[in-house]
Formats: sequence, C-alpha cells, structure tokens
Amino acid sequence: MRITVLGSCGAYPEPGRACSGFAVEESGFRLVLDLGYGTLPRLLELWPDGPDAVVITHEHPDHCADLHALFRMHHYGRRGRLNLYCPPGVLDRLQGLEPDVSLLEVFDVFELPGTWEVGPFQLTGVDLPHFVPNAGIRLEASRVLAYTGDTGPSPALAALGRDADLFVVEATDRPGDTSGLLMTSAAAGSWAQQAGARRLMLTHFWPGNDRFAAVSAARGSFGGSVFAAEEGDVYALG
Repeated sequence: MRITVLGSCGAYPEPGRACSGFAVEESGFRLVLDLGYGTLPRLLELWPDGPDAVVITHEHPDHCADLHALFRMHHYGRRGRLNLYCPPGVLDRLQGLEPDVSLLEVFDVFELPGTWEVGPFQLTGVDLPHFVPNAGIRLEASRVLAYTGDTGPSPALAALGRDADLFVVEATDRPGDTSGLLMTSAAAGSWAQQAGARRLMLTHFWPGNDRFAAVSAARGSFGGSVFAAEEGDVYALG
C-alpha cells in the first residue's frame, strides 16, 4: 500500500500547500481520500488519468472542493463515471457550483458510514463527531490505513485505528476552539495509543501552526513513530 500526501492544511491552504487529500494505491488500484482546495492538480501530476474511486469524509470545502473540479474533468473530458463514497450532504454542497448539470451524471454514490468492497480494499466508514456528518475511513488490504477526516474526541477512534499500520489523524490545534469537534495534536497521540496503531501521521494543521510543536505534543502520549503530513511525501506500508 502506497500513500502520497496531496494536502495537509485545515480551513484554507498555506502558500505552497493544499488542504486535505491523500492518494492511496494498492495492486494498481488508485483511490483518493478527500479532495480539499488545491489537491486535484497534485493528484493529476501523480495520476494523469485520475483515480479509480473517490472517498470524501464530509462536506466541508477544505475536504471536498476539488471534487467539483474532478467532476468537470470527467463531464467535459468525457472520461466516464466514478464511484464516490461519502456521507449525505457532500454533493448537495457542491451542486450549487454546477446548477445546470447534475453531479450524478458522473458519480455513482455509495453512502457512508458503511462497509464496501472497493477494488482490493475493504472500506469501512465510521461515524465521527464533527459539525456536519463525517465518516472516519478504515482501508484494509495488504496493510491497514485509518484516517479520521475531521473529528472531536470519540471512543470510535480507538476502533477506527485499531492496530493500523498508519493512523492519519487531524491535529487542528485551532486557537481558542472550545467546540469539542476538532482534535489537538496531544489528543491525536492519545487516541493513536489507545488504538494500538503502529505509526501516527498528523494532518489538517491550522494555518500558521508550528508543526514541529504538534509532533512533539503527540509524542508525549504515543509510543510509536509520529510525523507530520507534508505535501508530496510518499509512504509505502509493508
């Protein structure tokens, strides 16, 4: 299993970066997890023909805005249909950008939470707390990858990341946040420890935050390897 970081910012992208997005490849099958602002050009540099399947965790635009661009690439480029796995609300959020053409002309939608066979992957979407419906994602194939999308603290995180080879967890650390619906880097480390994950990747950094400090905070509560998502980094699990 091979994972490429497309974007690592929350809310909006910092210069030279993009918002949430990860390209995952297994046995030649190409799946993208989230398509936030600025991720599609990076994805097409990696896969010029685009992905074989798309998974979107929730409808906030820093996780799904470039799904609209992918729709246009398929619709106007006549590239055929795509399977899309997402919670309710994602296409409704984007449809306003394309009022004259239904996004269902390109996407076959499979609702999350739920469990689906997607190419070589068993995909499990788990309901996690956020401001809108949000599905944490667990991909099982030759190895196990777990990804939170956005989330507040929840016992479901321990099950989502159970024994994962890599647990990708948001570490927003938004200054002044008291919602309980976003994660801190220290809490990300704690939940990865409870899950028994082997490695922890922090992502979804609030613009301007110190990523070294975030990694240090997570290491205080997680005994495995901790690192920050960086655009263009590639990880091979196995």
